Amino acid sequence: MPSEPAVRTGPTAATPPKAYDGHRAATPRDARADRKNVVRDVRKDAPRQDPPDPGPGSTPTLRVLDEDGTRHRDPDLDRWLADLDPTASDDAARASARSTLLRLHEDMVVARRIDAEATALQRQGELALWPPLLGQEAAQVGSARALRDDDFVFSSYREHAVARVRGAALVDLVRVWRGVAVSGWDPYAIGMASPQVIIGAQALHATGWAMGVQNDVDAGRVDAAAGLPVGVSYFGDGAMSQGDVNEAFVFASTYRSPVVFFCQNNQWAISEPVALQSRVPLAERARGFGLPGVRVDGNDVLAVLAVTRAALDRARHDGGPTLIEAVTYRMGPHTTADDPKRYRDAAEVEEWTRRDPIARFEAYLRAVGVLDDAGAAHVQEVADAAAAELRAGCVALTDPPPLSLFDHVYAEPHHALDRERAEYAHYLAGFDGEEAR
Repeated sequence: MPSEPAVRTGPTAATPPKAYDGHRAATPRDARADRKNVVRDVRKDAPRQDPPDPGPGSTPTLRVLDEDGTRHRDPDLDRWLADLDPTASDDAARASARSTLLRLHEDMVVARRIDAEATALQRQGELALWPPLLGQEAAQVGSARALRDDDFVFSSYREHAVARVRGAALVDLVRVWRGVAVSGWDPYAIGMASPQVIIGAQALHATGWAMGVQNDVDAGRVDAAAGLPVGVSYFGDGAMSQGDVNEAFVFASTYRSPVVFFCQNNQWAISEPVALQSRVPLAERARGFGLPGVRVDGNDVLAVLAVTRAALDRARHDGGPTLIEAVTYRMGPHTTADDPKRYRDAAEVEEWTRRDPIARFEAYLRAVGVLDDAGAAHVQEVADAAAAELRAGCVALTDPPPLSLFDHVYAEPHHALDRERAEYAHYLAGFDGEEAR
C-alpha cells in the first residue's frame, strides 16, 4: 500500500450548525434553548478530529509521522529535520540524531508522568488546582526544543512540559498551584515568564518583548547578524477569540516583530468546542493580519519541531511573526475542577487516544532501531523518579510569611502599598499567637 503524503488536511466537516436567529428568540430563556440546540447540532454533526476544511487551496495540516509511526518524507519539513536522521552515514551525526530523538521521547514521557503525579497530588489535597497537559506532550516538547536560550517564552497555565524543557525545577511547576508563591520560577533564569492565567494576555506580552528586541537592535544592544532572539507566545484555541490575541497579531504584523504565536488547538475551550468558535482552521485567520499561518499535526513531535524551527528562523532574520496552529487534543479535563464527561463523548476521546503522541513517536523510534524494550523501561524509570521528586518537593513546601504578599507587587515601594501592608499587619496581630512577619 502506498504511503500517505506528508502534507494533508483533515476530514471535511459536516454541514455547519444553524446560526442563532435573534428575531426568533423572544426571551433569554428561548435564546439559551436555541444555543443549546446549536451546541447539540455541532456535537452531533461536526466531527472535531480536525477543524473544518474550507476546501482546496486551504492551509494544509503538516505531518511527517503517521498515526502508526510511519515516517513520511517531505522536502519542506525535512530540511528542518536534517540533524535527526537516525540512519546517517556519518557516525557522529548518527549518534547525535539518536541522542536528540531519545531526548524528545524522554521529555514527553516525563511530562506525562509528572502531569499524572500533579493530578494525583491535587486529588489528595496537596494542590488547590491543576491544569493537566495530557495529550499535548508533542506540541509542547517539539516546540520548546526548537528554542534558543536567548528566546523568551510567554505561556498560559498549561505549558508544564515547556517549562521543564526551559529549565524549571520540578517543584517550581507546583508552587503557584499549592498557593505558596506568586510565581514558580525566576523568569530571567530560564527565559520564560510566569504563566498567564488571563486568557490570551501573554500574546501582547510576547509582542511587546519582541518589539523591545527591535529597539535593542536599533540602539546597538543586540547583534542582528547572529539572528534575533524571538518571543514565543503559547495559548489555546479559546484564546483565539480574545481581543488581546488579535491585537497582538496587529502590532506584530505591522512592526514585523520577531515573535511566534503558538496556538495549541486542543479542540475545547473548557466546554466550548472549536467548531463553535471558528468556521475555518485557526491558522487561516493569520492571513487577515498579514502574517503567515501554519497548521501542523500537534501530535507529531517531529513535524512540530520542524515548523517551529522554520518560524523561529523566519523571525530571527527580519521575516516577522508566524502563527502556528498545532492540532492536538486535551485528553484530560480543563482543570481538576472540570468534568469533561458532561460535555464531550467517550467516542471522541477514544478516537484521539488512538492518535496518542507518545505511542506514535515510540513506534517510529522502535521501527528505526533507536528504542527497544530496555530503553523504554529506562525512560519509565526516569519518569517515575521525576514524579517522586515532584511529590517530595511539593509536600515539603511551606507557607510563606503572610506579609510577603506585598513584596513583589511593584518595582518601587510607595505610600499606598506601605499603608496596606501596615493595615494587614495590624489585622494579623489581632489573632492569638499570630506574629506578623
